[in-house]
Amino acid sequence: MGRSRGSNSRDKNKASLPQVPKNMKSDGQDVEYSAEFADHADLEAMARANAANQRVTNKKRK
Repeated sequence: MGRSRGSNSRDKNKASLPQVPKNMKSDGQDVEYSAEFADHADLEAMARANAANQRVTNKKRK
């Protein structure tokens, strides 16, 4: 039937979208933090987060 010849994809916008440069991408950690204003809950949350990061890095090494 000849339908496969010369057919274009439906999404014409996909080919023209630019990629984001690496210097414009964020690593997800864009929060400013001051130790002066930290309360006990903040310090405890930071300790838990650091412990979780350590567990993840130790799992990756094994």
